[in-house]
Amino acid sequence: MDKDMLYGSDYKFIPATSISSGRGLEVLPDLYCHTVQIVNICLLGNPDTNDFVLVDAGMPESADEIVSVAEERFGANSRPKAIVLTHGHFDHVGAIIDLVLHWNVPVYAHELELPFLIGVRRYPEPDPTVEGGMVAKLSGFFPNEPVNLGSRVAPLPPDGSIPQLPGFRWIHTPGHTPGHISLFRDADRALIAGDAFVAVKQDSLYKVLTQEPEISGPPVYFTPDWLAAGESVKKLEQLKPAVAVTGHGAPVSGDMLANGLQRLARDFDRIAVPQYGRYVDGNNR
Repeated sequence: MDKDMLYGSDYKFIPATSISSGRGLEVLPDLYCHTVQIVNICLLGNPDTNDFVLVDAGMPESADEIVSVAEERFGANSRPKAIVLTHGHFDHVGAIIDLVLHWNVPVYAHELELPFLIGVRRYPEPDPTVEGGMVAKLSGFFPNEPVNLGSRVAPLPPDGSIPQLPGFRWIHTPGHTPGHISLFRDADRALIAGDAFVAVKQDSLYKVLTQEPEISGPPVYFTPDWLAAGESVKKLEQLKPAVAVTGHGAPVSGDMLANGLQRLARDFDRIAVPQYGRYVDGNNR
């Protein structure tokens, strides 16, 4: 491992799964979603070519699975032109160092997320006291030490463009983390939302296991700024996405997406913001 790249000291395999684990779905001809245990990664690119970009890097110890998925879709020994991170929580960067070493490709993230990706800052502690289900109660056991990618990670261009990914632009959607981004393509209104909102009630163990679809706010146990999170949901709803891949849950489209996202944006305080928790009081109203 490169001397300037390290996982956090608390990084470890998390024995969490869902009925969707290991499954992939071609959402659009050039947008492929694959579920790694409980979190989604995206491969953006036409499988008839060898040009693609990976969005997010799955759970700890999932590098072999991600490489296998990429090669199955794009051919043996294929590798992405770049990796784009929506944010740096453990379930979105779990295999990032292994993938960078295997593929030798650049990584991009929002400039406000970089301190959490070069080992300078750690995120606020997950909140097991927050209102929510069993996953929220177990969140204190999740890894939270920052990953250190050293010089391998670079800030996204300030103009909203994404290197190696023409057609898509990044949108700053903070709240879940300071530098959280979502990706949007105006031509067909395809959205990769990260955890700005999700398509499953992520704090409920039953719903995580069964992947019962539901447009929900960001995971409650890892979201410290509910005011910003609400504004980010409103920003994404105004785009009127036609299809959305979120960090958790199945891809959504049509009336379910339109009506669910509209309802979430309109009633965010009631639907998404927990009644109590470490980061709730005085921060959401």
